[in-house]
Amino acid sequence: MGGEGEERAAAAYEGFGGTLGRTFAGSQGWGPPRPTPGPGAPNVVIVLVDDLGFSDLSCYGSEIPTPNLDALAAAGVQWTNFHVTPMCSPTRAALLTGVNPHRAGAGHVANSDPGFPGYAAELADDVATVAELFRAAGYATMALGKWHLTKDADMSDAGPKRSWPLQRGFDRYYGFLDAFTNLHHPHRLVQDNHTLEVDEYPKGYFLTDDLTDGALDMVAQVKGSNPSAPFLCYLAEGAVHAPLHCKPEDLERHRGRYDAGWDAIRAHRHERQLALGLLPPGTALPPRNREEGDDVPAWDDLAAEDRVLFARFMEVYAAMVDNVDQNVGRLRTGLAELGVLDDTIFVFLSDNGASREGEEAGTSAYLRTLVSKNVKSIEDPAADRERIDLLGGPRTLVHYPRGWAMASNTPWRLYKINTHAGGHSVPFLLSWPNSGGAIPVGERRGQWAFVTDLLPTLLELSGVTRPLRVGGVVLQPLAGTSLGAALGDAGAAHPHTEQYFEMNGHRGFYRDGWEIVTRHVPLTEFGEHEWELYDLGADPTELRNCASERPELVAELAEAWELAARENQVYPLDEGSRLRFVTRPPYEDPLRDPVRLLRRTHTLERYRSQLLIQWRSFTVDVELAFRRGDRGTLVAHGDQGGGYALYV
Repeated sequence: MGGEGEERAAAAYEGFGGTLGRTFAGSQGWGPPRPTPGPGAPNVVIVLVDDLGFSDLSCYGSEIPTPNLDALAAAGVQWTNFHVTPMCSPTRAALLTGVNPHRAGAGHVANSDPGFPGYAAELADDVATVAELFRAAGYATMALGKWHLTKDADMSDAGPKRSWPLQRGFDRYYGFLDAFTNLHHPHRLVQDNHTLEVDEYPKGYFLTDDLTDGALDMVAQVKGSNPSAPFLCYLAEGAVHAPLHCKPEDLERHRGRYDAGWDAIRAHRHERQLALGLLPPGTALPPRNREEGDDVPAWDDLAAEDRVLFARFMEVYAAMVDNVDQNVGRLRTGLAELGVLDDTIFVFLSDNGASREGEEAGTSAYLRTLVSKNVKSIEDPAADRERIDLLGGPRTLVHYPRGWAMASNTPWRLYKINTHAGGHSVPFLLSWPNSGGAIPVGERRGQWAFVTDLLPTLLELSGVTRPLRVGGVVLQPLAGTSLGAALGDAGAAHPHTEQYFEMNGHRGFYRDGWEIVTRHVPLTEFGEHEWELYDLGADPTELRNCASERPELVAELAEAWELAARENQVYPLDEGSRLRFVTRPPYEDPLRDPVRLLRRTHTLERYRSQLLIQWRSFTVDVELAFRRGDRGTLVAHGDQGGGYALYV
C-alpha cells in the first residue's frame, strides 16, 4: 500500500492521541478530555418573571408582602437602575445571548417572521446562548417555563425544531413555547422535544408551582447522578403576564387591599421608595399618564361600581405576585435542602415593565383587549361585574386596567412597549453566598446597567469562556459588559455607557446619564421632532423635557441612535400599519389547509388551529361510530377566552 492509500490510512487516525499497534496489547488507548468547569464552579439559577413592574416587590416599595424576594435582596445585591427591552422576546434574546435583541434576530415578539433579519422571530445562528456556552464548559443545562423564541409556524410537533430550547443548548426543558397560557389549565405543555397530551389537570393545579417542582426535580436528578456537576437553570415564569390567574387562598390574603385605588397606591409606593433610599432624594412622582391612548383617569372620578371591579382586578394581580414570591422561596429552600444554594448564583429580574394591555377598564377575557387595536373592541365593565367572583379562576382570562400598570411601574412613566422608563426599568436581584466576597451581602447598586450585561457577568463569575466560533460559525461580539466591578464596588464606573431602544416605532437612546426618547403615534411621520431629552441624573422620572434647550445634544444622540439602529438591524421601523403581523412567509401557506384529526393526534398548536378559522368560513366534519347512549366531546377548539365545542 503506498501513495494515496497511505495518505488515506493516516487520515483515518488523524487527531488520535494514543499509540496505535496491531493488537490491543501493543496499543495505548486515548480519548479527548471531557469539558469540566474549574474547581468551585458555581451553579447558576436565573428566574425571569414576565411583565412585573419596577415597584411590585416589597423591597422596591410595594405593599404586596414578598418576604422571600426581600430575603434574596438582603442576601446579595439589589439593583435600582437596571434596564431591559420593553418587550418579552427581545429581552429573552438579549439575556440568553448577551447580544442586542434585533442583532440576535428577535427585535419583536417571536411570533411572525415578516422577512427581515432583525425580526426573524428566532435566535440567529451567529449568537451563542448561555446554555450553549455553559454546556460546552461541562454544565448540565435546563430551562423551564415560557420560551417565546420560536416562530408560530415552528411550534408544531412536526417542527422544524431548530429554535426549540434543546436545540439552543439546554439538556432539559419543561414549559410552553408561546407568549402566555392559562396557569390553571395550560393550553399546551412541552417536555424536552415533544408535547405532552394532558386530558385533565389535577384539582388545584397551578403552573407556577409546577415549574418550581420541575426545576427542583431536574436539579435533584443532576446532583443524584453526578454530585460534582454544576448546573445552569433558566426558569422563565408565565406569571405575571396576562391572563392573570391566582389560587383562591392567595387571593383571599389581598381582599380589600386596593379599595383606595391606583392613585393612593402609587403615591404610597413612591413614598416608600424614597424612604428606602431606592430613589435619589427629592425624586418627583410624575402626574398620571395622560398621553392619548395611554391615559389614566383619576380613581375618584370612577363610578363606585367600577372601583369595586377594578380593585378586584388588582387583588388578583397581587395574589399572582405573592405566588411568585412563594415559589422563589420554595426554590431556594429546595436548593438548600439539596446542599447547593450557597454555591449558586441566583438571579431574579423582570422581562419588561408592567403591561397596559388591559386597556382602560381591564377585562375578564384578555384576548379581547390584546387584539383591540385590530378589531376595535370596546370593553363593557358591566359584563365583568357579573363575573367578579370568577376573576382569577380558570374560567376567566383576566387583565387589569392600565391604571394599575401605571402603579406597578411607580415612579416611572408609561408601560411595557414604551421606551420611556416604565417600559424597561425593572427589579434586578443577584446573590451568591459562597462568592468569596465577589458578591456583597445586603447592598444596593445604582449604576446604569442593561440586560445584555448579565451574560458577560455570569461568564466572569463562573470562569466559563466564550469562544470566537461555535460549530464553525464566527460569533457576533457581545454587546454587554460584565457587572463584576460594579458588584464589588458601589462607586465603580460601569462601562455600559450607551444603549439604543426601539419597540413598535418608539425609540430611545441612553448615553452617560442623558436620554432621548420618543413615544411614536401610529401612522404618523417619524422625525427628529419626536425626540424628548432628559437629564436622568437630575430628572430620573423624565419630567423636564430639555430638547428645546439643548438641540445640539438631541442631534448628537439622534445620530448615535441612527448608527446603532443600522448596526443592529433595527430597520424597518413599525409605522403602526400592523404589516409586521400580517406579512407571513410562503412556507406558512400549507398551515391554512384542512386538517384531519384522529384519536391519537395531539392538541394542535395555537397558531395552526387559529389559521383554520381566522377570517374565513369553515366546516367541521365528524366521522364516528355512534351507538345509542354514547356521550362525550367530539371537537373542542379554543379555551376559556373564546372558542366552540361540539359534543353529544
